[in-house]
Amino acid sequence: MTTRYDTAFSADPDVPIIRITRRFAADVTKVFRAHVEPDLIVRWLGPRDLTMEIDRWDCRTGGAYRYVHRRGDQAYGFHGCFHEVRPSSLIVQTFTWEGEPDGVALERAEFRTVAPGVTELSIASLVDSFAARDGMLASGMQGGVRDGYERLDDVVAGR
Repeated sequence: MTTRYDTAFSADPDVPIIRITRRFAADVTKVFRAHVEPDLIVRWLGPRDLTMEIDRWDCRTGGAYRYVHRRGDQAYGFHGCFHEVRPSSLIVQTFTWEGEPDGVALERAEFRTVAPGVTELSIASLVDSFAARDGMLASGMQGGVRDGYERLDDVVAGR
C-alpha cells in the first residue's frame, strides 16, 4: 500500500497567494516527470469525475499549453505559458481558466527531496486580488487538487 499524505492549503494574509504543499511517496524525478509529460498529466490532473484532453503541451522554458477538462457536455478550458522549467526542481507558469479570461495566476511549483523516496511539492499561486484568491478557494478547487494528488499517488507508484 502506498503512503498517502495530506494536502495543505493556506491563504497568505498580506498577498493574494494560495500556497499548496503535498508530499508523495516517490522519488523527485517521478513526481516531476508526472508534471511535465502529457501522457502522465492526463492520468491525474483534476477531479476524478473529469476527463482531460490536451490540445498542446510544450513543457519547457518558453513553451505553452492548453487543455480541456470534460464532464458530460460541459467543457472547461485552461491555458498558460511555461516561464521556467528546471528538471526535477522547478516549474514557473501562468494559469488561466478560460471561463474567466482576465484571471491569470502566476504559479511557482518547487519539487524537493525531503527523505529517501519522499518528495515535497510546494506551489505558490499568485492572483491579481484578494477577491480572486478567495473566489478560487470558494470554487471547490481544494477538492479537485486533493483528488488529483490522490490520483498522482497511483501514477508515481506505477498503478
